[in-house]
Amino acid sequence: MAVKKISKVQPEKFEFSKKNKETADSIIKNYPSGKQQSAVMALLYLAQKQNDNWIPLSAMKYIAKYLDMPYIKVYEVATFYSMYNLTPVGKYFFQVCTTTPCMLRGAYNLVDVCKRKISEEENCLSEDGKTSWLEVECLGACVNAPMLQLNEDYYEDLDPTKLEQIIDKISNDEVPQPGSYRGRLSSEPENTRKTLIGAKQRGDWQDTKEICGKGREWIINEIKASELRGRGGAGFPTGLKWSFAPKEVGSRPHYLVINADESEPGTCKDRDILRFEPHKLIEGCLIASYAVNAHKCYIYIRGEYFNEGQKLQTAIDEAYKDGLLGKNSAGTDWELDIYIHYGAGAYICGEETALLESIEGKKGQPRLKPPFPALIGLYGCPTIINNVETISVVPTILRRGGKWFSSLGRPKNTGSKIYCISGNVNNPCNVEEEMGIPLKELIEKHAGGVIGGWDNLKAVIPGGSSMPLLPKETCETIKMDFDACVENKTGLGTAGIVVINKDQDIIKCMARIARFYKHESCGQCTPCREGSGWMWRMLERMAKGEATRDEVDMLLDVTKQIEGHTICAFGEGSSWPVQGLIRNFKDEIIERNKFDPIVDIPYLVDQHLLEKENA
Repeated sequence: MAVKKISKVQPEKFEFSKKNKETADSIIKNYPSGKQQSAVMALLYLAQKQNDNWIPLSAMKYIAKYLDMPYIKVYEVATFYSMYNLTPVGKYFFQVCTTTPCMLRGAYNLVDVCKRKISEEENCLSEDGKTSWLEVECLGACVNAPMLQLNEDYYEDLDPTKLEQIIDKISNDEVPQPGSYRGRLSSEPENTRKTLIGAKQRGDWQDTKEICGKGREWIINEIKASELRGRGGAGFPTGLKWSFAPKEVGSRPHYLVINADESEPGTCKDRDILRFEPHKLIEGCLIASYAVNAHKCYIYIRGEYFNEGQKLQTAIDEAYKDGLLGKNSAGTDWELDIYIHYGAGAYICGEETALLESIEGKKGQPRLKPPFPALIGLYGCPTIINNVETISVVPTILRRGGKWFSSLGRPKNTGSKIYCISGNVNNPCNVEEEMGIPLKELIEKHAGGVIGGWDNLKAVIPGGSSMPLLPKETCETIKMDFDACVENKTGLGTAGIVVINKDQDIIKCMARIARFYKHESCGQCTPCREGSGWMWRMLERMAKGEATRDEVDMLLDVTKQIEGHTICAFGEGSSWPVQGLIRNFKDEIIERNKFDPIVDIPYLVDQHLLEKENA
């Protein structure tokens, strides 16, 4: 958790413009009657845009009155999520991602440019008062690292010279074209493939009515037969999850919620689906909603993916216009409405119950389970929550058959999977491949190999930052599926593959990941809130060679005090990377750390004083 600064200079009054009042009222209508608090995040964002990129206290009080909710509830939401600026940041706000995938490709060189060209300190306005910068956590564009976000736009594949040119143009109020600055191939489809016409040409929305006409039981059984497992990280069987929804709709409506809060460092697959193949997701939402008796679907998109969300909204509008959504969606006699709900910068909202809390207009803090969302979820109603990739593949499975999908890969590890390959490779990319493909083949065939050659490989994180890393010898033979990863004491997770070569300091890489988890802890559980900070501070000292040999075992003990002692899996996610480092590179840590202090390091006294402010 980071402590947010509140501006000392505050305007006395705030009121939405006429246009923003109309926008606010339309957003409120997206939620059930009496649940207008769900609109608080969107209204805070409107206020921030209207007030030159920051939110004054008077705006929070205004929104509290607008939504008929306590001011303190608005305040805690505004201070919980990292995207809300509570101090002036200027007309142009640079947010530089320095999490491990970006760090591996030179993100701190971009930080040096910002210090030199904008201001020495982050969160400080430039001399002309127009610009500021901030070092931030993963922005979900890992295969385009290093990158940054300028207001709502992503600038990717940067280097110091290109960033200097961007800042120079900004100083003259010229906004450069966003996107990739390396000119390499992207995942973007050609011609009209992003439009509804192009989607239909590719087979989307084909026989949707006939699929739903076969009935809910057939759909769920076919997904069970496919052995599709969730693609968001946990790998839970999708058909089984759907079967948990009550068969009959009682007094409480059913909901489908799509988790597009893609925030796991190393992972950026859902982003490409949202911006390049949105109709696959929308059609999947219709079929899944029908299967679980839901008439309302909320797609929760991380706030940083604003532009991706706008592209999805365009596709949703196309679907409504073509009769594919609404009262008789695609001629199925099933009514479905889809709404986009933007997050505001909180990794923890990728946890399904924290996501539900966030949609309800609260801090994103996980709920105790049971009860599980399938019975008591959004607004206390039965709710099925699935990842973007999971839902997007459903129509293809039902068109081609569950047996076809299960013929790919191996039992319990079936189908295709989108792998994100970032870090020290020659061609970072997203690629869809058959489950069980060898890791080495993925890196060599699709990502152009390790920078410096395969023999220059140090380690690989196979499934996003929360999965334990693998040493080179394991990477030689491991296959990329759920069970093979577990057999090698790691996990497939999101299949976010982060390649680390021998040019990197492996301890610093893991310290940066530990800092990410320290920053993103929601603070609800003491072992995680305190332990994530301990792990980060200890690894920082170990990276500098300032620890004793005994502290390596102490660090492992800290991870064990967190793992299994928290409400959600964040505790495990923060502990496993550290455990993987110690398991595979303990000798290297000990070799660097031979400090022998005269007195004990006072961990219990002043460790918090060692933190960098707002880290």
